[in-house]
Amino acid sequence: MIVTVTLNAAIDKRYVVEEFKEGEVNRVIECEYTPGGKGLNVSKSLKILGTEVWATGFVGGFAGQYIVSEVEKLGITSKFFSLKGESRSCINIWDEGKKMQTEFLEPGVEISKREQEDFLKAFTETIRETNIVTISGSVPKGVAADFYNQMIGIAKEMNKKVILDTSSPLLDEGIKAQPTMIKPNIDEIRALTGKKCDCIDEIIEAACDLQQRGIEVVVVSLGSEGSLMACKEGGYQAIVPKIDAVNTVGCGDAMIAGFAYSFDKGWDYEEALKMASSVSTASAMHEKTGFFHLQDQKKIYREVKVVKRK
Repeated sequence: MIVTVTLNAAIDKRYVVEEFKEGEVNRVIECEYTPGGKGLNVSKSLKILGTEVWATGFVGGFAGQYIVSEVEKLGITSKFFSLKGESRSCINIWDEGKKMQTEFLEPGVEISKREQEDFLKAFTETIRETNIVTISGSVPKGVAADFYNQMIGIAKEMNKKVILDTSSPLLDEGIKAQPTMIKPNIDEIRALTGKKCDCIDEIIEAACDLQQRGIEVVVVSLGSEGSLMACKEGGYQAIVPKIDAVNTVGCGDAMIAGFAYSFDKGWDYEEALKMASSVSTASAMHEKTGFFHLQDQKKIYREVKVVKRK
């Protein structure tokens, strides 16, 4: 069983219009509502892989009830912490004519200090029965940048592996607690190491520098070019097969799911990189975020090549 954390969960609303017109009435020709947030994308991918998943984070109000209801329909166990306020919505408007999207992201309800303290107590109980915890995405208003640091500390004291996938300043603070794995992008790894990272060898060197700070695994996605990994055995590159990508949103979350699944199985890091790469690539083949076909993933897995680079 794996626990995923989505502190800033939302209802994702996708509206399709023929032509988006500013300042005018726009008729929606298609709409879709889904529970959203990076951690929930991880949860969905893990469920497809056949793993028991518990999802936690903050939810509130009628929107929060909807998120919990939809999560449970997917077979994911809800361990969300209930707030007095209302969970946020994120609106994506797709202009069919221009093939262009416009997003409106609500900030979400502000979390009080008492609610944060109570959540950490609940989090401690939630993760007792798991070996793997994934922490993804942003935090709501009122939550300090060191909150993930505190969560990682709690999990590590309980001998849990923790995967952290976020951005600065949450990433800057989070790595101080030495999570098991992080997945920075190119800009983030440049900021963290001060290296230019203009080629694969430089990126691997930077990832290895971070790994030597006490983080077991550092992964950097290269999109269609695969990904890089630094671990105690050295630096590796995963080379993925060429595909016709339909939707790359959530591919990074699918990769996190692949690593969490592999860590839970006790696989070595090379095998984990191959697995995570296949899940991420399969996810890009489907227009629905957080979804992939197992037959695609298994086929891609056989074609992924992992090469030692350092």
